[in-house]
Amino acid sequence: MFLNHNSICIYSLFLNMKYLLKLALALTFFISPLLCKAASILIPMDEAQKDHLKSYGIAFWTLKNGEEVNWLLNYRGGSFMIKYDQRVENECKIRGVSYEVLADAKVNAIITEVSDPSVNMDIVKLQKAPKMAVYSPKNKLPWDDAVTLVLKYAEIPYDVVYDEEVIQGNLPKYDWLHLHHEDFTGQYSKFYSSFRYAAWYTDDVKGQEATAHKLGFKKVSQMKLAVAQHIRKFCAGGGFLFAMCCGTDTFDIALASANTDICESMFDGDGIDPNAQSKLDFNQTFAFQNFSLDLNPLSHQFSNIDVTQNRQVERTRDFFTLFDFSAKWDVVPSMLTQNHDKVVKGFMGLTTAFNKNMIKPGVTIMGEMKTNNEARYIHGEYGKGQWTFYGGHDPEDYQHIVGDPPTDLSLHPNSAGYRLILNNVLFPAARKKKQKT
Repeated sequence: MFLNHNSICIYSLFLNMKYLLKLALALTFFISPLLCKAASILIPMDEAQKDHLKSYGIAFWTLKNGEEVNWLLNYRGGSFMIKYDQRVENECKIRGVSYEVLADAKVNAIITEVSDPSVNMDIVKLQKAPKMAVYSPKNKLPWDDAVTLVLKYAEIPYDVVYDEEVIQGNLPKYDWLHLHHEDFTGQYSKFYSSFRYAAWYTDDVKGQEATAHKLGFKKVSQMKLAVAQHIRKFCAGGGFLFAMCCGTDTFDIALASANTDICESMFDGDGIDPNAQSKLDFNQTFAFQNFSLDLNPLSHQFSNIDVTQNRQVERTRDFFTLFDFSAKWDVVPSMLTQNHDKVVKGFMGLTTAFNKNMIKPGVTIMGEMKTNNEARYIHGEYGKGQWTFYGGHDPEDYQHIVGDPPTDLSLHPNSAGYRLILNNVLFPAARKKKQKT
């Protein structure tokens, strides 16, 4: 068989095309995984998540490393989506956080789903890790603070500040402040009747008095009022405040009683102003108004803001419900209530829950026990800043007693109650978004 010149050219072209086809197939085999490589990492926050609490730590760690985090409100329990980075994936593996690797097509599908105007979802960009501070005493007291416990567990860094640092004006260095289990009225948490002979109590009194005198105050109550006023100024300037237990109501009580004396002689050396109740100024407070003080120094209650003394709720029936907010219209409360459970176990504290009759009209109630007329989780604005108050002491220790060991959060990695704390930690990282009206 003889081939002419044209036949040879055609045959040669055929061989070249065959070669190129093989080469293309080979390249496709090697390149395909790269083309399909994840565009993002999804950290699911529904029941698929092994460790909800450490997931917040991953989000914070990502922000600290200069990358953005998309918070997918109401998508699978408030999941996080992060641009793919091998370091993030490795960190998830190290910390035991469940994650999913997503290609571009899946990411686009999620964005389309969340952005659909007909669904109650939205995307909030978290851009910068907030600088964290915890207001907490330097000395060791016989109780533990839920916020510091969960920050340590989630590996979220924070600084500790107390009265001296606050009075010296250090708060503007921070974006976010948590109030440790604290009594801002100067009555030492009203532990006098039960613990006045305990070494830790007498040491705390001596230490507080020494600090007050060092800072130029005659009484601890005057120092605590000044601290509360500095914190209020911090919020007015744009700071974020989060408080739990008696750090909530005593903060407002101290502000309201700025022009009177509500401390008995065992607390400050002189008696109560007999007209203290009538001299309360509710214009000074964040959350509460029209409350009545409990001036009995042997009582564990500060006022009728707190419902602890009068509530009769069995532990097995002690739950509170989170409100559903519109993710596209009420962005702030939507962020703060992200959870895989909408019904959260109740837990007690020096201040367990708030009497709804004492809450100011402009305050947003985010969690309540409606049958008991009590709010557990509330939020509001002050000046350029915002605040959140959360009743109770420890979400995984129903009735934390003085001297009890700290909660081991490795036993509660999916705690819905602790998730509410961590929503507040990430909240200041959100890009400011104008609220719809």
